[in-house]
This record gives sequence, C-alpha cells and structure tokens, in this order.
Amino acid sequence: MNAINRLYFRFRNFFSRHFPRLYSLCDRRKSVVKFVIAGSMAGLTDLVFLFIFHGLIGWPIVFSTSLAFILAFLVSFNLQKFWTFRNYSQRRVFGQLFLYLFNAFIGLNLNGFLMHLFVNELNIWYLLAQMAVNLILSVYNYIIYRFLIFRNK
Repeated sequence: MNAINRLYFRFRNFFSRHFPRLYSLCDRRKSVVKFVIAGSMAGLTDLVFLFIFHGLIGWPIVFSTSLAFILAFLVSFNLQKFWTFRNYSQRRVFGQLFLYLFNAFIGLNLNGFLMHLFVNELNIWYLLAQMAVNLILSVYNYIIYRFLIFRNK
C-alpha cells in the first residue's frame, strides 16, 4: 500500500504543477479519481495474471481466468477499502468482504441483463453496449462502496 501511496503522491505533485486548474477539479473529487485508478489497477491485475497463468505457464483457461479473477478481486477490495475510501476499520472487514463479493455477483448479473437488453432488444453494437454498461455499473459500484460497504461512521 505504501508503494501505491508514493506513486499517487508523485503523480499528484506532477499534476498539480503542470495542470493546476484540472488538479483543483480532481482534488475536489478525490475519491472518484482514486476509484477509477483502483478499478484500473484491478483490471490490469486480472489481465496480467491471466496472461501469466494461461499464456506463459499454459494452465487451462477456466482455471487461469478464475485464479486471475480472485487475485484482481483481492486487489480491488484492498485498494477500494484502504486507499480510495480510507476505511481502516478491521472490525467489519469480513462483513465488508462478503458484501463486496455479493455486490460483484449482482454486478455480474446486471452486466448480463443490460448487455442482453442493449444488444438484443435495442440493437446497440456490442462493444458500445459494453462501454455503456461498464459506465452504468461503475456509477452503481461507486455509490454502493461509498455509502454502504465502506461508509465511515
């Protein structure tokens, strides 16, 4: 976590010097910016480990995908909990982990439903539909994480 914080502060200092107006806007919406960065890091973790497990090691695709998902899930949970929403409480961590996993299951089902709706019913191109669904689910996830799972009392 310290490495992530150091990288974040280095980027923040560079950004504030070279783009002060944009930095001011992002600083007011810090948790949203961190949410996007943490989500991107989790997505990158998923892709990198999928490539390592299946592409380099040669493990079966389903096993590799599952293992990469688990690692990305853990990266995402830790970054969102401790870095994005600065929720350091250890008292509720297992409950939060359960809610986070349950929310991921809901998101998976919403993704499938919305993709079916957009592609099959509304005839939207599948890649554009997935981008729209990702945006919708990102807003949904931010609200759930901020006000339910990682809320600070």
